[in-house]
Amino acid sequence: MELTTVWFILIAVLWTGYLVLEGFDFGVGMLLGWLPRKQDRERERRVMINTIGPVWDGNEVWLLTAGGATFAAFPEWYATLFSGFYLPLLLILLALIIRVVAFEWRGKINDDRWRAWADRALIVGSWVPAVLWGVAFANIVRGVELDADHQYVGGFWALLNPFALLGGATTALIFLTHGAAFLALKSAGDIRDRAATLAARLAPVTLVVAAVWALWAQVAYSDAAWTWAAVAVAAVALVVLVLATRTRREGLAFIASAVTIVAAVVLIFGSLFPDVMPAFDPANSLTVTNASSTHYTLTVMTWVAVILTPVVLLYQGWTYWVFRKRVSTAHIPESIGLTFDRSPARVGAPDEER
Repeated sequence: MELTTVWFILIAVLWTGYLVLEGFDFGVGMLLGWLPRKQDRERERRVMINTIGPVWDGNEVWLLTAGGATFAAFPEWYATLFSGFYLPLLLILLALIIRVVAFEWRGKINDDRWRAWADRALIVGSWVPAVLWGVAFANIVRGVELDADHQYVGGFWALLNPFALLGGATTALIFLTHGAAFLALKSAGDIRDRAATLAARLAPVTLVVAAVWALWAQVAYSDAAWTWAAVAVAAVALVVLVLATRTRREGLAFIASAVTIVAAVVLIFGSLFPDVMPAFDPANSLTVTNASSTHYTLTVMTWVAVILTPVVLLYQGWTYWVFRKRVSTAHIPESIGLTFDRSPARVGAPDEER
């Protein structure tokens, strides 16, 4: 297999890791606005934040790695993507920045107004990327207007086409459902019940919207027959998600939503290959060949990836194992203190509550 193909696949894997892991982070942040009860809003919001507190920043590393790998392996793709999609990517970046600030500084000041502003930043910082990532990937699948020098010349409003907007709605719904399933899996008590109920209500809507987008993408924009398999896997996973949320099988529901995201990424990248940025005029498209770095660069990157990737995966897996227990309001102290505590002894619930 050519190294260009290997790195195209590796970048798809990195995006899969990011969207699966950061997807439930986004979902929890998106739910922060209305899932907690008014009479115990602060403690329940802190429970929700604590479910993702030990892992959210590690999940974002997948995005940095995907961006860095794209820059190193396919510099032409990186240049065209980040110049053509400058405004939406800037909005995503700003949303992620305010989200980080809200996570880190929410509990630093014991003031209700301060925490309210931090919560708004968390909600906005979760909704904006959840929608815009879908818009961006849908436009890449659909194709964009590139000139002979591979520069995007379509303008911002051309990115807001019906297919892309449906893609944004699809990712927002998938992440919402994914986050609700994760919250039901990681919390205990009344908030767990409400998260499970919400996941059961969201799952059928997600099934319909995601199915429409996937079929549209496959029929209109994919030349690869094998990507029908990804559509089928996504469909089965969404049906399992609906059934699992109805029967309160929280682990199965979370796995089903994760498989849905994996299948969606396979559909997106499978529809693209061998292009990395298809153009309306195929002669102007960027491919894995004309967008790639030199063979020597790809060789060095491959050896680095082979050595370091297992270490990173083992460390992140160990992190999830350490913080595997459920969180409830019983674990939230009366004093405000920090937004979340990374200590396993403070975050975890007793084994019998798992």
